[in-house]
Parts: sequence; structure tokens; C-alpha cells
Amino acid sequence: MSFKYPEWFNPQPTLKSDALLLRPLAEEDRTALTIAASDPAIWAGHPARNRYQASVFSNYFDALRDIGGCLLVLDQDNQEVIGCSAFYTDDNAPSRLSIGFTFLTCDHWGGSTNRAMKRLMLDHIYRGASEAWFHIAPENFRSQAATKKLGAVFTHEDKMDLGGGPQLWQCYCLTRETWTAKDTENGNS
Repeated sequence: MSFKYPEWFNPQPTLKSDALLLRPLAEEDRTALTIAASDPAIWAGHPARNRYQASVFSNYFDALRDIGGCLLVLDQDNQEVIGCSAFYTDDNAPSRLSIGFTFLTCDHWGGSTNRAMKRLMLDHIYRGASEAWFHIAPENFRSQAATKKLGAVFTHEDKMDLGGGPQLWQCYCLTRETWTAKDTENGNS
């Protein structure tokens, strides 16, 4: 499934910080991302609990490539692939820029990696938009908690097709103002 993006928005930038490098996902990343996704714990709270299996992940990798906004996440210290995340739009509200299709290896949970990755992506969105959206499966409590920790607020549930057919998603919005305040509160500016 490919998404349409506003003309001003580059859905496949290269984004860097001291800790992370996010760059457009390419076919040659298939093996490294499959290895990064191979831990069953990553997918335990996710609707696709068997995505750690290489044959299942191969189909998901193809879907990620089709999004047109998927970024590979690398640890700057060792250039190791530690996950991915994507920019996409909501067919029900095509002007809304969203972040999703995200996973990180378990050794990058609970620390600063998710916030650092989202900082790069949110700063990219906020160059031209005042809000960012997140769509999370109702049973994916870990992602809901991580999204709320960023400052996003649950606004509604919506049935959308984000690939794999229509399903119910919890929709969270994070405004530029809220993100700036939360990020400053966490010692960044």
C-alpha cells in the first residue's frame, strides 16, 4: 500500500543525531531488518504476533517498501540496524502526516532510543505541519504507553486500511506545541 504525501513533505529523508541514523529503506536492507525483527518479544503485544518469523516478515518488508516513507533505523555507535519507522498519511484525512509501522530491537526499549527517533521524525513533520498522528491497534498497550509518553493524546477510534485490510485503530494526535513543551521538559530544545 502506498500513501500520498503533501507536496512540501519529503517522506524519505535522511535524518541524523549523535545516536541514530534514519535513512530510506532499501531492498538491500532486507536481511539486516529481518534479523532485527526476529525476536518474538518485539511482536508479543502486536496484532501480528508471528512477524518474528522470516517468512512472515518478508511479506511485511515488502509492505514497508511500498509505503514510500519507511526509514531504516541504525545505531550510530556501531551502524547496527535496530528497527524501522515510517511516515504515512490517513486515507480518511490525507493531509494528516502520521508516524507508524515502528519497531525497535528489545535492547533499545525503555531508554532514550524511541524518543530520539521520534524527535528526528517529529521535527521533520513540524517543519510544515502543526500536528502528527499515530494509529495504534487497541491491544498494543506498549505502543500506546510509548506514544502517550511523547505527549500524544488519544482523540478517537477509526476504521482504516493501513495495509492488510480495514481494521479499528486508536488515533493519537501530538501537536507541535505539546511536543516542544514535553521535549524541553525532558532536557532537549
